[in-house]
Amino acid sequence: MSEVKFRGVIPAVITVFNEDGSFDWEGNKRLLDHLIKAGVHGLFILGSSGEFMHMSTTERKKFAEFVVEYVNKRVPVTVGTGSSSTAEVIELTMHAQEIGADAVGIITPYYWILSEEALYNHYASVAQAVDIPIIIYHYPSLTGQNLSASLVARLALDFPNILGIKDTIDNVAHLRELVLTVKSVKPEFAVLAGYEDHILNTLALGGDGIITAITNFAPELTVGLYNSFVAGDLDKSISLYQKIRVLNRIYDVDKPSIAAIKEACRLTGLDIQTYVRKPAVNASREVQRVVLQLLQEAGLECNLTNCSVAKDDIRVVAP
Repeated sequence: MSEVKFRGVIPAVITVFNEDGSFDWEGNKRLLDHLIKAGVHGLFILGSSGEFMHMSTTERKKFAEFVVEYVNKRVPVTVGTGSSSTAEVIELTMHAQEIGADAVGIITPYYWILSEEALYNHYASVAQAVDIPIIIYHYPSLTGQNLSASLVARLALDFPNILGIKDTIDNVAHLRELVLTVKSVKPEFAVLAGYEDHILNTLALGGDGIITAITNFAPELTVGLYNSFVAGDLDKSISLYQKIRVLNRIYDVDKPSIAAIKEACRLTGLDIQTYVRKPAVNASREVQRVVLQLLQEAGLECNLTNCSVAKDDIRVVAP
């Protein structure tokens, strides 16, 4: 039986920009080093938290080249190559393969709602054009596309390089069906949760881990939970999950949540700039305040240097 290639905690890595919107290469290096040192099991770049939707194709290629070269095989790198255009996905995926990425993550096409056969043909076209491992990225609340477990199983069976799914869906039944349906025909297929709410039940159901934005600023919690679960220490796993569930509220602090996540990184001590590309906006004072409170409520140590929010400005958010 083949081993699952993708497992554990894989951060959905943010992209660090300068205030003029250009790439902050040194800031990105600090972030990548921080995550690798924390013991993550891989990196997922140019996903939703990485602001791929705010970049040109040229910029996406340039950033992928930078990360693959800088990480230098210290951990596997998955490059987000999704687009609403199949041709562009193939172009970006071929590029990721050429530069030595370990895998690609391909979000379902968005804008038009596609039939199941159209979705199958989209992934089939990409899988046939490359050899690189493919992780399907399922995020129906943003794309409007729902992938059934049976369709995922069909793709996994038909194409040996389709090896996993990031299931960003607030429905544990869908995760359960992926585990039961897809792994029964392809045991090496990785089922990875996309929401931290489901990290524990995904593992308990027989899934393989999580691709998570919270890991950018709290890897000690997510990596610690995974490692303790694998070691059989369920009490520690549950204790860490109690902190993670508080941090899940960060996704509701601002829309989109990218600025709040970057603010959390800065408040927990990462030396990075928090600029987000438009049409998203930088964190307001109120967003900073709520993020700071969530971090402290979860027991994370915060660095208030250059923070415009005073400690006495924090009030409790109703549960």
